[in-house]
Amino acid sequence: MSIAVIYGSTRINGNTEQLAEHVIQGLEVEKIFLRDFLIKPIDDRRHAEGGFTDVDDDYSQLVERMMKHDTFIFATPIYWYSMSGTMKNFIDRWSHTMRDEKFPDFKKQLGSKKAYVVAVGGDNPYLKGLPLIQQFNYIFEFMSISFGGYVLGQARRPGDITEDKAAIAAAVNLNKKINR
Repeated sequence: MSIAVIYGSTRINGNTEQLAEHVIQGLEVEKIFLRDFLIKPIDDRRHAEGGFTDVDDDYSQLVERMMKHDTFIFATPIYWYSMSGTMKNFIDRWSHTMRDEKFPDFKKQLGSKKAYVVAVGGDNPYLKGLPLIQQFNYIFEFMSISFGGYVLGQARRPGDITEDKAAIAAAVNLNKKINR
């Protein structure tokens, strides 16, 4: 099994990253920090004459790195009851990739992958983070990605995730599930 962890936080070693570390402990993974790359917003040209045009940014190299793996862990803080803008930008660009000649069968290839989600928020994420999980579920369903599970954690200030013992236990359990 080959795993890519795709981090959507702009904060280095933030709560989401710390919780994800419990999920991946002892696993060999490639860490992809979206904050380290330029990913321009999508210019939706699905219905325009000529369709999408190439974008001069780092997105394509990220897709190439991601597609080398058969398992993804999407790790994002919960911002305004959804994924981070950085993560959303990355996933929005999949619309272009599904029509990009450089990535033939992108959607079909994703259909052979498995994904997990790690998300941390400060405003009752065990309830208010569920729409985010549902959003990822719909994304995975549309792309035929198998959804393996998720971990939600609660933290308001940097380092607070260490106090959420339930989230850490859930992360350790997810690690065991992935490791099987």
